Amino acid sequence: MNDTEATFFGHPRGLATLFFTEMFERFTYYGMRALLTLFLSASVIGGGFGMSEQEAGAIYGIYAGAVYLFCVPGGWVADRILGQQKAVWYGGILIAVGNGVLSIPAGRELFYLGLMVIVLGVGLLKPNISAVVGALYKDQPGYRRDAGFSIFYMGINLGAFIAPLIAGTLGETIGYRFGFLAAGLAMLIGLVQFRATKRYLGNAGAEPHVRDAREKSRNIGIALAVLAFLFAFAAAAYFGVIRFTPTEFASQLGMVMVAIAVVVFGGVLFFGGLDAAEKKRIGVIFVFFVCAALFWAGFEQAGSTFNFFARDYTDRSWLGSWFADGQHPTSWYQSVQPIFVILLSPFFTWVWIALGRRNLDPSAPVKFGLGLLQLGLGMGVMAVAAELVVSSHSKVMPTWLMLTYLVHTTGELCLSPVGLSNVTKLSPPKFVGQMMGTWFLGAAIGNLVAGLVGGEVGGGGAEAMPGQFMRMLFIGGGAGLVMLLLSPVFRRMQGGVK
Repeated sequence: MNDTEATFFGHPRGLATLFFTEMFERFTYYGMRALLTLFLSASVIGGGFGMSEQEAGAIYGIYAGAVYLFCVPGGWVADRILGQQKAVWYGGILIAVGNGVLSIPAGRELFYLGLMVIVLGVGLLKPNISAVVGALYKDQPGYRRDAGFSIFYMGINLGAFIAPLIAGTLGETIGYRFGFLAAGLAMLIGLVQFRATKRYLGNAGAEPHVRDAREKSRNIGIALAVLAFLFAFAAAAYFGVIRFTPTEFASQLGMVMVAIAVVVFGGVLFFGGLDAAEKKRIGVIFVFFVCAALFWAGFEQAGSTFNFFARDYTDRSWLGSWFADGQHPTSWYQSVQPIFVILLSPFFTWVWIALGRRNLDPSAPVKFGLGLLQLGLGMGVMAVAAELVVSSHSKVMPTWLMLTYLVHTTGELCLSPVGLSNVTKLSPPKFVGQMMGTWFLGAAIGNLVAGLVGGEVGGGGAEAMPGQFMRMLFIGGGAGLVMLLLSPVFRRMQGGVK
């Protein structure tokens, strides 16, 4: 048996290489994410920057949104210059370096530089590692690919579960910079593992889609020009040539993201040389993009709104005697969603395979509708919890947050791994990387909104929370109902892709 024929629980052995690489990358991301708003809003004496919740939420939104925004050019760089495997490797190096910069006890400027380097690294790694997973399942049944992505998704959440318990605890008890350092070291471990087992990937995603060396050179020139522009913009902001508040910049960035989505989808539809069936499938990907933006705008408030709620309005006395302030770390709640995913992913994988073998598997649009409905339900739980805070003038039990995370997790398992799988299936081969980028662009918009909303909720006081959560309930639930009603139309647009 050669390397590419080896198996991992009945799946291609290369899935294990990608599973562990993504696990350590997600450790770095979620370890740092668990601490970011807490660090930014902590007092200077407490080791933070002393920002308001609104400013911290805006910066969180900018960072988290930019991470996923740069998946669009990251997919293009892989498709047109590096190939997806090299993009994963170089992206991991940038992520490790960026987290190392965050661990240096310096001012805001160096910290923002570290965030910028991480953004570039995740933009290279994130869309392309998923595209390589899809390439491992070329010519295999759709339900096999869905099952493979569900296993891959468990790797994501294993890293996300461990990270807050290690990096979060180090950050909140010893010093935030130690938490960032732990995140960087995790990515280094992931890189060593990737290099040692890369042979199992074979040629999956190894080469870019270019006609000749001349085209590749032209693409390199475009990429370098964009990088030069980004660093010129950063330099102008550093020296005060350009002035803006985080909230203003977040709003402008949101408009840029929407414009990018229009350009990318429009370019592929009108100038991509696609036939009618391929254009309809791109239309379905666009619908998934909109749904993803809505879903992540609610779900990703775990790092902003729910983080502030855990810090200020949740009773954290359980195991509090172990800690100096009598409260266990706020960041621990960031591990709740991932552990639910780890526990429930095998069940969802079994359900999709069992239904698929009987031709009863719900279509992807139906699964998206169910995911959005559950997002809205989770916000309803938070509305009740917030009302209890207001009426009792006291903190609530952690079970409210945990129930919200449970409902959101079941929604995530209906939407996220299914979305990843279907984008790779619906995309024309030469646009797989870019279409994966648009999937993460939806996440970028959602994360940006989550940061802005989190800042408003965190800084608006307890009295405003019930109404804010109810609005989120109606938005998420309403979008889910629309998807369920229109799912037959979208399924027909998919053609023969299941």
